Amino acid sequence: MNPSSVFPSSELSTLRRLAEQVANLAKTPRMTAILNRWRAVNEGRLPDRAPVWCRPVGCWQELLPESSLDCRHPRLRAMERYFRQLLIKADIGDDTIITPWFEVPRLFACDPPNRWGVEIRHTTSQTPGGAWTYDPPIKSPADLQKLQTPHFLYRKDETELALAETAEILKDIMPVRAVTGSPFGLLLSATIGTTVADLMGLTEMMLAMAEDPPFVHAVTRHVTDAVRSSNAWLESEGLLTPNDEHEMTLCEPFGPPPRPNGSLSLANLWCAANSQEYDQVSPDMWREFCFDYQRELFAPFGRVAYGCCESLTHKMDDVLSLPNLRIFVCSAWTDLDRLLAKAPATLTLMWRQKASDVVFPDTLDPVRHSLDIATRKMKGRPYQIVLRELQTLAGHPRRLHEWTRLAIAAAEHNA
Repeated sequence: MNPSSVFPSSELSTLRRLAEQVANLAKTPRMTAILNRWRAVNEGRLPDRAPVWCRPVGCWQELLPESSLDCRHPRLRAMERYFRQLLIKADIGDDTIITPWFEVPRLFACDPPNRWGVEIRHTTSQTPGGAWTYDPPIKSPADLQKLQTPHFLYRKDETELALAETAEILKDIMPVRAVTGSPFGLLLSATIGTTVADLMGLTEMMLAMAEDPPFVHAVTRHVTDAVRSSNAWLESEGLLTPNDEHEMTLCEPFGPPPRPNGSLSLANLWCAANSQEYDQVSPDMWREFCFDYQRELFAPFGRVAYGCCESLTHKMDDVLSLPNLRIFVCSAWTDLDRLLAKAPATLTLMWRQKASDVVFPDTLDPVRHSLDIATRKMKGRPYQIVLRELQTLAGHPRRLHEWTRLAIAAAEHNA
């Protein structure tokens, strides 16, 4: 493919200029320090300071409005958005990892196309930015017969074509790599509650835990078995790619040596999971309806990172018992003091910030205070400071820059 015969030359020029800027950032001493920082902390060592990272998520529409993009061709526009986001993160100044390569997701087909044989729907809010509600397809045990098991097919030819075309677009600026992510939200993950709630409805799922436990178990077993078999299929097909090269999970290679053909096993990969749908569920019911199933999915993986925005205050003993646990995610709702009293000294703690505390107030003085107190408590341990799930900057366009400076200062002061 000759890109100039397919894409507008002005858009190619814009894209390549951005790619060169990003490629240059990947080669800087600052990026080397960032990589060393993440590797050290996730190996249980003490870095020069704790890594600091924010994930804008819904804030990108404020940081990088769609109207600000130059490219109109869908592929070039997606690449432009990616490069501009990296440049914005570099300006924010956190420990965002910029790789010297460009990743092209492997393409998969699913049978049935809707994954489960039933349509998963959400009712959207009429208020911009409002919350959606569930419209579950599995309403009673009688509906269980509708459930199917998804099977995947690797679209090799289409993936290789996308790789070749992307390589032509970027020329010698940076190499391209095929990566296996989590297509359809099923593979390489153990966050089964998201799918169970989609199928049953969140309120209905929680009520059924008390009123009809076998119903919840049946749906959860179906989902768990499908995820396990899909992960095993990826492994057997030699389609696994490293997932230890980005923020939060960058580390040294682990697990057994690659197979003779160079392919990896699940023992070479991280499995990240959470139990947010079960936040308000008692430890016993969380264990019965969620965690015991997740244990099955965690078993073949080399390392596990557990938690997100849920409180694990009264569930941490079970999580800490995982033999392959490497990262414990301590949300703003998890008791940090209790965790510090129980967690091994070399376990990596991902200390999460509460997004609303960061973006809404006019001053960050309370955040500065909490950062100082928590980093003092965690001093001498490997930990990360992470701010995620941001949906708005609430009229504070420089807020992520400000938070990053405060978090880095606290991490440095108490390193």
